[in-house]
Order: sequence, then C-alpha cells, then structure tokens
Amino acid sequence: MPSSNLSCPRLLVAGLGGGSGKTIVSLGLARALVEQGLSVQTFKKGPDYIDAKWLSLASRGGATNLDPFLFSPEVLRNVFWSRALGKDLALIEGNRGLYDGKDIQGTYSSAELAKTLHCPVVVVADCTKVTRTMAAIVLGLKAFDPDVDIRGVILNRTAGGRHQNILRQSIEKYTDVPVLGILPKLAVNPIPERQMGLVSDMELEMDPFGEIASRIREHVDVAACLEVSRSAPAVAGEIAPLFPSVSSASPVRIGVARDAALWFYYQENLDALRHAGAELVEFSLLADEAVPDVHALYMGGGFPETMARELSANLSMRRSVAACVQEGMPVYAECGGLMYLGRSLCVGEKSYPMSGVFALDVQISKRPQGHGYMRAVVSASNPFYPPSTPLSGHEFHYSRCFDPERADSPVFQVQLGQGVGAGGDGMLVRNCLASYMYIHALGTPDWAVRFADAARIFSRCRERGNPCPDIRL
Repeated sequence: MPSSNLSCPRLLVAGLGGGSGKTIVSLGLARALVEQGLSVQTFKKGPDYIDAKWLSLASRGGATNLDPFLFSPEVLRNVFWSRALGKDLALIEGNRGLYDGKDIQGTYSSAELAKTLHCPVVVVADCTKVTRTMAAIVLGLKAFDPDVDIRGVILNRTAGGRHQNILRQSIEKYTDVPVLGILPKLAVNPIPERQMGLVSDMELEMDPFGEIASRIREHVDVAACLEVSRSAPAVAGEIAPLFPSVSSASPVRIGVARDAALWFYYQENLDALRHAGAELVEFSLLADEAVPDVHALYMGGGFPETMARELSANLSMRRSVAACVQEGMPVYAECGGLMYLGRSLCVGEKSYPMSGVFALDVQISKRPQGHGYMRAVVSASNPFYPPSTPLSGHEFHYSRCFDPERADSPVFQVQLGQGVGAGGDGMLVRNCLASYMYIHALGTPDWAVRFADAARIFSRCRERGNPCPDIRL
C-alpha cells in the first residue's frame, strides 16, 4: 500500500542492559493501553521468539521481530510500517543495553533501530543500590548520541520512599529527562524465566498480564508514555509488498510441526510460504500418530528436551517422519527440528531415541553451546539454497551434536557462530536439510519460494507414482 506520509504513534522501550526490566514494562504498557481500548502493535528488537510471543499475548494481537542484523534498513522500515500503520500505537521492546551492538559503533543496536524508525525512546533503569549516580547515567545516555530521542526514564527495582525521592530529585536536578515511572522491587517475577529467557505461553496455566498492567498503571505515568509516542514524527516513504511476487503455480501442502516441543516460527516465515502457494497443515510430533498428507515438512525450534520422553514414546510418529525423509519429501528443520531428526537426544543421564534420520547424537548441556547471530555460506548443493548463497541468521541452543562427521558433510560453511561444530552447519539426507541456524524469510527472500518449489517436485513425483530424486540447486 503506497503512501507519501507515514504516521503512527510509536515508542521504543530500552534498558541499560539485559535484565533491566524492559520486558515487564513493555508487557504492562501494552496490556494497559489495550485495556483502554487502543490498538497496540508490538515489536521485539532482535530475533527472540519467546519475548515476541509474550508481547503478542499482552497486546492481544500479533508481535513482529525487528532485526537490523537480519534485515536491511529498507526491509526494516517496510516491515515496521506494514504492521504499524493504522494502529493507535506501535510499541517496540529493545534488547540488551540501548547502545549495545556488535561493535564499538553500536551497529545493530536498539539506538540504531530507534534512529532508523525516528522513534522516541523511554529507558528502563535498574536502580538496585544506586541513587545520585543514576542522574549521571541518564545524563550520559543523552549526551552519548544526541540523535537518539530519549524522552523519559522509568526507574525499576527501587527500595522504598527515600530511595525513590533521591533518585527522582537527582535526575530532575541534573538532567532534562522526565521520570515517567518508579517501580518498586518485585517480590516474585510474574513471568518466570528458563535457561533461554522467558518461559513459553504453553508452560503457564494463568494469564499474568492483568497483574502486570495493574502494576504499571499504579507506578508509571501511562498517559505521559502515550504522549511521548504521539510526538513521533511522520516520515515520507511508501510501503512495498513484504514478499516477492510469485507467478501462479500449483498449490502444495506443507506440514508444520507445532506443539509444546516445537513452536519457534516467525509469522513472516509462515506467511511467506503461503504467499509462495503453500497450504500449511499443522501437526503434532507428540499427539499425532503419523505425518499428515503433505508434500513437505517444516520443523522449527523449541524445547524438545523438555518433552524428550514423550517425543521418544511416540514411535509411530518417529517412524513416519523417517519414512517421509527416505521417500524424498523435502524437510526443512531448525535447531529443535534438527534435534528430533538425530539418532538420540540425551538429557542428563538419560538417552531418548529420536527419528534417526541423521547419524548423530544430541546432548543437552548446562551452558549455551551456540548463542547469537550467524553468518554462513552455502557450500554444497541442496534443495533450498544454491551453492555460494550467503546466509544470515541466529542460533540459540544448549545442545551439541556428537558424531556429526558420520552424517553427510555440512551444507553450510559457518563464518560467524557455532552451528553443529568444526566450522559447519546444515546436515543433509535426501531432501532433508537440518541446521542450528534460524533464518527469517524477510532476510532470506527466496527461501519460501524454493521450499514450495521443492514441495511441488515431490508432489508431481508422488502423483505419477515415481520416486522423488534428490533435489539439488
């Protein structure tokens, strides 16, 4: 939808660092404003699946990841305006510290994102055992980059009235940044955390957002935050289609494994597959007996280690997935999907048989084995990417693979990140490609089209009663 004057109230909630409290503030603001009758489009800066899921639940609508590493500035702006236009507010939760990026220039930082989108910023500051020094910190944030529009600060984890008064008076005396809220310490975190961040919505039995919104209304000037968002300027530009145009092609069905074990999927990845002509058919590796009648499988990430016993116990599904791979069905698997496709999944002292597509064993570790952005180059032919294709993505796993050399050679040469190890990622058997790398369709625009094309090749072979060849680009 083209436009020459794009406008939407918007606000980026940043922090001094990880664990500052910006997630609680973002969730509470989103729900509080929704309860006022406003339409709120939420965004998560970075690739995180879980925070984005929580934001979508808090706002009672979809949340979108905005990642300057995975998206070009043009794509970033296009994604933002495609989702935000027409909403009463666009609320972005930053990640890490406001100015933290991949280098000393702050590349890919929340501050860079705020400047790209001409978005005012409110900073959440952890004030544990800090008083007057917080004024110096706020002053430094403002002076560090005058092009970042810092419009307020929310003081978190304050100890009591005296502590709060000194903080407020110091910031008001030495800076021109208004204090928009003062939050006391929480006795209990309403959103528990697990090894890789917030727990999933599938792991909670109650909705915590009403309580969080009530706390934000009590301690934060929600109206002032809304006014800050409304000060964001209109920008000139136009909105382009998010996905490349695809000529009319025969429809195909792609099975999407979604349950409590695997559920990490970017909405844009699913939308891109639909745009490429795929009907998506969800199924459960835990509850269903066999793969549904589809022409390809998409197996995302999640926490299969928490369901290892149940996954292993579903022998009929494990055999069904392995049979699909041997038949030549295209399968694209990321992280948790790779773990399911291995020979075994070891959790603690117990080893659980998996589908056995790849001759590798996966062990869950106590510390991260891969955490952060990835860059790789495709080094071997496969159904989804031509050789020499550069890829950008991310990985986030506590698992590591043993005996990966016994599977086929890795398809990706890793330039940044860990992958399966030894400088590689992406294991290939027949038309099944599994890796630790998560990609985003908006940063890898041909992925969905090639995925659907591979499914069509398999569909035609099945219809004609012919064996499906190994598809190689």
